[in-house]
Amino acid sequence: MKGLISDINKAFESRVRLGIMSLLMINDQVDFNTLKENLDISDGNLASHVNALEKLEYVLVTKQFIGKKPNTSYSATKKGKKAFSAHLDALEQLIKNKS
Repeated sequence: MKGLISDINKAFESRVRLGIMSLLMINDQVDFNTLKENLDISDGNLASHVNALEKLEYVLVTKQFIGKKPNTSYSATKKGKKAFSAHLDALEQLIKNKS
């Protein structure tokens, strides 16, 4: 028998990673400052969580200059979107099965 939580993705257990992916699912691209402000977290905290998602190939990091200012933006990859959708489906199934 398959466990109720076996399809829940460990990568999204953190509220910060859940927030990052949620924002990236509804936006094509989000810059560093927008993510930081929306999630109300420090630079280092955001960077470490994005780094973990990037290693899993769930997030694509794009670095560029706008004028003379560096700009880092993020987008969810196809793999990331698929994994996050599967995670949400697993959570929904868990809730539906609780009776």
